[in-house]
Amino acid sequence: MSPLLPGRRSIYKTPAQLRAMIEPGLITAAALDAARALIAPGVTTLELDAAASEVIVARGAISNFQMVRGYRHTVCTSVNEQVVHGIPSGRVLEPGDIVSVDAGAELRGWNGDSAFTFVVPDDTRPELVAEREELSRVTEGSLWAGIAALATASHLGEVGAAIQDHIDASGHGYGILREYVGHGIGRKMHESPSVFNYRTPDRGAEVRPGLAVAIEPMVVIGDQATFVEDDDWTVSTLDGTAGSHWEHSVAVHDDGIWVLTAPDGGAAGLAPFGITPREIG
Repeated sequence: MSPLLPGRRSIYKTPAQLRAMIEPGLITAAALDAARALIAPGVTTLELDAAASEVIVARGAISNFQMVRGYRHTVCTSVNEQVVHGIPSGRVLEPGDIVSVDAGAELRGWNGDSAFTFVVPDDTRPELVAEREELSRVTEGSLWAGIAALATASHLGEVGAAIQDHIDASGHGYGILREYVGHGIGRKMHESPSVFNYRTPDRGAEVRPGLAVAIEPMVVIGDQATFVEDDDWTVSTLDGTAGSHWEHSVAVHDDGIWVLTAPDGGAAGLAPFGITPREIG
């Protein structure tokens, strides 16, 4: 969800610092679970925001989205042609909508950041639902392909290549947003280094213990070109086609990798790749 970020300090963290990121990651996951449980026709995106906020506050954390200058909500809710940064409002979800929810929590100065996509059921338009569910499935799969690549990568560029390869292999011709990428995470929600969702000539930062990144493919059914709507936040496709956004915060440590925003550390998502996440020692 971040553009390119300049480096200001070491991007690698100590084991104790990585351990401090576990709880804000779990709080972020719980907030998203609360929002996901509410998604249904007739529910407003502002209600999703309230559900996530209640969880974050109850766990003693702060919404790190609200710490971004000019942003007042706990989550971003992006519907249909909106890909990322959609603002919660009185908009009512309708059958067939595809909605992406992005959230983050800060606890004791450490951050989590994660996102998921959900398609609202619509029995009257099965083809539309199937098309959008396939977009979400491929996008989520590319996220896990990128996380799996991180487990063995020497440089971050391998993560972007794995994400693109997975999306291209679907054969759908999906577009991958180029102007918005993943990022480092730690004391701030957005830190260096940038994590591309596509192959680049740059090998990227070295992958070694202490690296913590938010990997977040943003994928659209049509062309990847986007524009920012009049609210100065919402990023929508120029051609009006639907988008999907999936994200997890992941730590690289001495014994392997651990998905900070997944309660199981990423075990289920990584199993198809033959990778077992290891708890941070």
